[in-house]
Amino acid sequence: MPELPEVEVTRRLLEPKVVGRRIARVHCGPPSYFFLTPPKRLARSLVGQSVTALERQGKYLLMSLGEGQRLLLHLGMTGQLFIAGASSPRLIRRIERAAPAGASEDPHTHLVLDFEDGEPGLRFRDVRKFGKVRLLAAGQSDPRLDKLGRDALSVDGELLFAESRRRRVPIKTLLLDQGVLAGVGNIYADEALFLSGIRPTRPARRVTREQCATLAQHIQRVLRRSIETGGSSISDYIAPDGQDGQFQHERRVYARTGEPCGTCQTVIRRLVIGTRSTHFCPSCQK
Repeated sequence: MPELPEVEVTRRLLEPKVVGRRIARVHCGPPSYFFLTPPKRLARSLVGQSVTALERQGKYLLMSLGEGQRLLLHLGMTGQLFIAGASSPRLIRRIERAAPAGASEDPHTHLVLDFEDGEPGLRFRDVRKFGKVRLLAAGQSDPRLDKLGRDALSVDGELLFAESRRRRVPIKTLLLDQGVLAGVGNIYADEALFLSGIRPTRPARRVTREQCATLAQHIQRVLRRSIETGGSSISDYIAPDGQDGQFQHERRVYARTGEPCGTCQTVIRRLVIGTRSTHFCPSCQK
């Protein structure tokens, strides 16, 4: 699932490609749980509107429109936002495999925005349809946004320490709670815990104030490094320009079960915490 770095990379690459442009045509796929706003109403409302800003809130993108409305975009597990004509052999192969023989359109591209200037438009592709699109009226919020905690790029030790005093859950579970930290997901929680030397199963209440400060620093460190390298393209994530991220090549523990730890050579272990696969070094993390 795309996490904060992948969504932020998407935002940074899309912003200069869509802001200041006027929407000329909208194509929506058939009604499904992908569309929180009915497709016909969405298309009718978007045509003629100018894109004035593109912002990120946690793992959500918010496209501001000229009439004060906002388009909420969530990539879900397999969502891909990209510019039409993006050069990506991996993306092209997937589209070709998905399209029925003789079909001119990819059945997994559910939203298409074309602009008046005739330059390449925006495509939202999602094989599993766990992504979401919703049009928000001027001044309207969304319950998903209202529940989000502090953006993970601004986390500090005092926040983690205060939140952890009230929790009996494992520290890994606390980091994945979007009401505490908005944007952290499985990959970066595992990586930050490794760099902090904290075992993911440790009860949050047993993480000290000093350790919380260290953990907050490493959360920011791994998130910012992933943004610098274009995010993690482990499964479906592709940047809007069609490029793969490169952070997956820097992982210390995530999805490295059975491999030696790069620090101490102990075999990386995997367990499940709250239905989420969790990876750690039993020697480096206590």
